[in-house]
Amino acid sequence: QVQLVESGGGSVQAGGSLRLSCAASGRTFSDTSMAWFRQAPGKEREFAAVITSSGNTYYKDSVKGRFTISRDNAKNAVYLQMNSLRPEDTAVYYCAADDRFSTFRITSFERYNYWGQGTQVTVSS
Repeated sequence: QVQLVESGGGSVQAGGSLRLSCAASGRTFSDTSMAWFRQAPGKEREFAAVITSSGNTYYKDSVKGRFTISRDNAKNAVYLQMNSLRPEDTAVYYCAADDRFSTFRITSFERYNYWGQGTQVTVSS
């Protein structure tokens, strides 16, 4: 059974940093893209960052230069380093992975068929 388990969320003041981790089990995801999405209260889930199997990275415009996504294939894990956090970054952050053919872009939530349970990030001003 495939599982994605996020950790590292918490509460910080604006300007602070957090590092989210996502540990995958049940399948190796080194050959697929892995992504982070987030969902703020009352809003739709949105793309934050993705890293492809070859290590290419893509970011939501508002997090470029502040967030860094990385992966450790040996540990079957993906990370999201978040710096210079803002109150508008407050959301539940979800790790996502896929292992099926899809025509959806890697920045689309429809692309992914595995999701973690989410970890809360709260940024106070």
